[in-house]
Amino acid sequence: MAIARFPSVVIDCPDPAALATFYNAMLDWKIDVSNDWADIRGEQGQCISFQQVQDYTPPAWPNQQVPQQMHLDVMVDDLDAAEAAVLELGATKHDHQPGTSFRVFLDPAGHPFCLCVD
Repeated sequence: MAIARFPSVVIDCPDPAALATFYNAMLDWKIDVSNDWADIRGEQGQCISFQQVQDYTPPAWPNQQVPQQMHLDVMVDDLDAAEAAVLELGATKHDHQPGTSFRVFLDPAGHPFCLCVD
């Protein structure tokens, strides 16, 4: 029997509404925003939450002076089409691209995330 349930991942950021809007546009989930917190939720109950952090410092991936500590991998059917779409939403493609079946981007708050294909 499980001790707990896993309802969400929480990501620190300077502007929860802006970052939730970015990921909501990418994933097409429902969005709920308050002053210093925002959630996006998928149809099966998946949730990513965003909390406001004062004096936020973005990760410096792949450098570990300010480590990423976590990142999201999302599956896509077409890397080129998905890349164009996330760049239009405000993502930045990272200079360091260590693989061929995925691409590394930074969200508007500087968190790394990967677009991946099988």
